[in-house]
Amino acid sequence: MSYLSIEFSVLFPLFFIIYWALAKTPRYQNILLLVVSYTIVATFNINFLAILIAYSFVLYALSFAIFYSKYSRLWLAIAIAASLVNLCFFKYFDFFRVQLQELLMALGINYAIPGVEILLPIGISFYTFHSISYLVSLKKKEINIPSALDFMLFLAFFPSLIAGPINRAKDFLPQITVTEQRQIGNYNRAFVLILLALIKVLCLNTLLADNIVDPVFANPTSYHSLDILLAVYGYTLQIFVNFSGYTNLVTGIALLLGFTLPVNFNMPYIAHNLRDFWQRWHISLSLWIRDYIYIPLGGNRKGFTRTQVNLFIAMTLSGLWHGANLTFIVWGVIHALGVVLLNIGDKYLGKDRLTNCSAWLARFITFQYVCFAWIFFRSESLGEAGEFLNALVHNFAAEAISFNVLLYFPLLLVLFFIYPLLAKLPDLLIKGLYALSWIYLPLIWTIILLIVLVFAPAGIPNFIYAKF
Repeated sequence: MSYLSIEFSVLFPLFFIIYWALAKTPRYQNILLLVVSYTIVATFNINFLAILIAYSFVLYALSFAIFYSKYSRLWLAIAIAASLVNLCFFKYFDFFRVQLQELLMALGINYAIPGVEILLPIGISFYTFHSISYLVSLKKKEINIPSALDFMLFLAFFPSLIAGPINRAKDFLPQITVTEQRQIGNYNRAFVLILLALIKVLCLNTLLADNIVDPVFANPTSYHSLDILLAVYGYTLQIFVNFSGYTNLVTGIALLLGFTLPVNFNMPYIAHNLRDFWQRWHISLSLWIRDYIYIPLGGNRKGFTRTQVNLFIAMTLSGLWHGANLTFIVWGVIHALGVVLLNIGDKYLGKDRLTNCSAWLARFITFQYVCFAWIFFRSESLGEAGEFLNALVHNFAAEAISFNVLLYFPLLLVLFFIYPLLAKLPDLLIKGLYALSWIYLPLIWTIILLIVLVFAPAGIPNFIYAKF
C-alpha cells in the first residue's frame, strides 16, 4: 500500500483517531502500530510478512545469547551473519548466481546452477540495517533487551520500513518503550513536511519523470545531446525530490504519532566536495556505513593508505547495497574514487584547496560529478549507460533539439543559485503558521492540499528508494 494512495489517505485518519484514543496506554498504541505495520507489509505480499516475522523471531532469540553469554562476541558474529545471509539470499542470490555461472563457463566447467525465482521483500535492506544497529548496541550494553513486541515494532515501524531513514536502536527503541503518555510532535512542522512531500513527489517528481527523464533514458539515441544533458540534470533533481519527499512524508507521519526520525537530507546539492555531499545525502545511510563498515575495517587508524582502502571498500559496498546490478557497483566506485582523490588532494595540495579558492566553483564541479554518477544509477545495465553516454557525446548534430533548452538551462542555473534560499522556506512557513490562530489552520491546509491535488498529474508515483 503506497502512502500516497487513496486507501492510505482514507484509512490513516481512522487509525490516527484510534491511536490517540489509546494515548494513556503506550503499550496498546504499540500493539496497534505493529498490527498496522504488518498489515501494510502484507498488502505488498503475504510472504514478505512471513519473512519479516520469522526474521524478527530469530534475531530476538539470538539477542539473549549476545546480552547474557560470556561468548557475546561469537553470538554477535552469528547474529550478524544470519542477518546478512537473509539479506544476500533475497537481494543478491540471482546476481551472484549469474556471475558464478559465467565464471564456470569461462573455466570450462559444464554445470548449470539452478535458478530460483525470488521476490525482494519490501523494506528488507532497511530492517536489516535496523537490526544490525540493535545487535551491536546490545553487545555494547547501550540498550537492554526490549520485549518481543517492542523489538518487532522497531523492525516493522511502518513510516521508516519501506525506504528509511535508518533508525539506530539506541535512539529509536526508547521512543517505543516509553511508559509515559506520548505527545504529538510539532504538528505545524508535521503538516508542512507532508505538504512539502506531496509537492515534491506528486508534482515535481512526476513532471520531471514523465516529461524529461523517462523518455530520454528510454531511447537516448533519438535525442539531441542537449536534451540528454537536460535529462541528466532532470534525474538529479527527480531522485532528490522523490527521496527527500518520501523522507518529509514519513517524518511528518512519525511526528503525528509522537515519534522523531533521524534527519536524512541537508541540502546535498550545495556540497563543496564529495565528502561534504555524503554528509548531506541519505545521512542515515552514510552514518551507518561509517559506523558499521568503515570504522570496523580500521577507519583512519592505520595510516593514510589504509584509510583510503577502507573508504573505497565502504563506498563500493554502499553502491552494492542499492541493488544487485553492476551499475550500482560502478556508481559506488565512482563516488569512492572521487572521495579518495579528494583526500589525496587535501594531503598534497592543502585541505579544501578548491573550496578556499572559489566556493561556487567547488559547488559547481561537485554537482557535475554527482550528476555524472547518477547516469549509472539510473541505467538498467552498463550497456545502457554506455549507450546513453555515447549519445550524450555524439548527438550534437544527429538529432533536432526536442526541449526548450533556452528556457530549461537558465532555469536550472537559477535553481542552482537560489537552492539554499528555497531550502529555508519550510522553516519560514512553520514560523508563519505559529503566528496564526489554530482556528484558521484546517481551512488553510484544506485549500493548500486541494490546490496541490488539482495540479498534480494523475496516478500514484513510486518511491525510488522503496526498491532498494
